[in-house]
Amino acid sequence: MLRKIEHLGIAVTSISESLHLFEALLGTSCYKVEEVDSEHVKTAFLQIGESKIELLEATDPSSPIAKYLEKKGQGIHHIAFEVEDIEAEISRLKNEGFELIHQSAKDGADNKLIAFLHPRSTEGVLVELCQEKTL
Repeated sequence: MLRKIEHLGIAVTSISESLHLFEALLGTSCYKVEEVDSEHVKTAFLQIGESKIELLEATDPSSPIAKYLEKKGQGIHHIAFEVEDIEAEISRLKNEGFELIHQSAKDGADNKLIAFLHPRSTEGVLVELCQEKTL
């Protein structure tokens, strides 16, 4: 079950150049910068209320973020929903006919398990499911 909007992902060409703009806009500081090697992306997170903004910078020219920036430029890349049980949600959405990019959860940024739905099945919106990893 979807619980809430967890974060909005924004593709940027450079986190170091964009971060000050978003910190000033949101009136808060970045709380985490990390790289997700499997996705060839560097991320920066800002908390606002119960939701977050995730800035995404490509670390490899062949990465999905690099391709997105080349095609569409900087801007909103995806919307992420927090889920209670990511594997159950993947199964539910697959049964509902949604096309999944990831057939099972994988490690993502900010201590999350993640999976993406293909925009072809969500009216052009890239949707991410995310669940907090348990220790």
